[in-house]
Amino acid sequence: MASKSRIAICLLRNDLRLHDNEALSWAFKNADFVVPLYCFDPRHYKGTWHFNLPKTGSHRLKFLLESVSDLRNSLRLKGSNLIVRVGKPEVIVPELVKTLSDVQNLVFHEEVTYEELKVEKALNHSGIDVKTFWGHTLYHKSDLSFSVNNLPDVYTQFRKSVEAKCPVRKIIDVDDVKPVPEGLEEGQIPTMEDLGVKSVPVDPRGALNFKGGETVALDRLNHYLWETDKVATYKETRNGMIGADYSTKFSIWLAHGCISPRKIYWEIKRYEQERTANQSTYWVIFELLWRDYFRYVALKYGNQIFYEGGVQNKRIPWKQDKAMFEAWKDGRTGVPYVDANMREMAATGFMSNRGRQNVASFLTKDLKLDWRMGAEWFESLLIDHDVTSNYGNWLYSAGIGNDPREDRKFNMVKQGLDYDPDGEYVRLWVPELEKIKDGSVHHVWTLPNSVLSRAEVSLGETYPNPIVIAPEWSRHTNKKSGRNQGPPQKQNKGMDFYFKGSQKH
Repeated sequence: MASKSRIAICLLRNDLRLHDNEALSWAFKNADFVVPLYCFDPRHYKGTWHFNLPKTGSHRLKFLLESVSDLRNSLRLKGSNLIVRVGKPEVIVPELVKTLSDVQNLVFHEEVTYEELKVEKALNHSGIDVKTFWGHTLYHKSDLSFSVNNLPDVYTQFRKSVEAKCPVRKIIDVDDVKPVPEGLEEGQIPTMEDLGVKSVPVDPRGALNFKGGETVALDRLNHYLWETDKVATYKETRNGMIGADYSTKFSIWLAHGCISPRKIYWEIKRYEQERTANQSTYWVIFELLWRDYFRYVALKYGNQIFYEGGVQNKRIPWKQDKAMFEAWKDGRTGVPYVDANMREMAATGFMSNRGRQNVASFLTKDLKLDWRMGAEWFESLLIDHDVTSNYGNWLYSAGIGNDPREDRKFNMVKQGLDYDPDGEYVRLWVPELEKIKDGSVHHVWTLPNSVLSRAEVSLGETYPNPIVIAPEWSRHTNKKSGRNQGPPQKQNKGMDFYFKGSQKH
């Protein structure tokens, strides 16, 4: 009598790729039929936890839909398919088990935060053997030189330890692809409207317009390294504001798992051997380490990363002023550098590292608003939203996270003059000020009425008066405009791969 066929379900979440996918690789090696499964969980398309903002906005959902479609195409080319369902994974998986009858294993990559862990806990009671893998970081959890409970609370200590003592594992091949069981309905990929999300048109001012998916992610890696050699000047250009290539932009594919951090690492190592190794090539890896760090911080502190007092459990009298928050999120604060960044994010789903640091500092240090309002707005809009990087960096910016320097605060006018000295970026995103042709656009409220009149600007009508003016800004409003006012202030380092609040993110 012939033995039953072995079937494995591989639940895919933030790992939408074929390369370096240990869960998928294990399933293909240990089953006769494999069901690669992606569930559009309806909980992801409702409101955020505290302030009921749209949890998944148009830009991120568009990218996700493209990523899912790309993975389906890649699997089809190899004789498999991606099974798509709309529903909660802990409901869909048991339904598939019941339908298929011969399912022996459920495999997936582990997550570390509350909502994902709740799903995993429910799946562990699905009645079949569950096998999990660690697959989202550059350095594997099992290879750390310390237990997660002893994770250093300062990034530099973490970085030095892993760089000195931990190996980076080789990329896992995904081959010997197995087919899906016969007769299993593949399921349609839903539209935005199906999920209750209104589509937002592409803004022509945005330089990204990148598509989701592993195919584009690998093309981007090849472009940034081998086609343009941009990686060799990354450290010098990463604080840019306009264009596609001033930074890697890898964060948007990393967040969805369209590319693995190990793939980036080993490709850079090959680039260093074949072309050049310098501070810039190292700095991309440095940024990947920030991404690792915040995932391990979330693993260590659990739900505390979402608490008002952060991992430091500080009592800070945060405000929840709705009018101030609306001005911030809509780019109507009257502070042009802040407004330009917020408008770019709303229009494109992306904001530069430099911008993220500044708008986060402005919200928490100048407006003194609850940092969670900002974190949830980023969660809604950013294409590259990664829960551990987002919340870890917001804690960092708010002074209740892993920043060894207390009370770090960015000077909005100085930052604008340093990184957008001629005001080009502000004029791009704040067209009301387009006739103010030099760096004085960063402190438009100080300009004489005669200048404003010639520029057709009426503060309070054409463009808002600032909702707050920090006293330290005055040191930079009476100098010659349109010229950098000296070297940028020393900044915290962090990840271009999410929000360098850490210098990002």
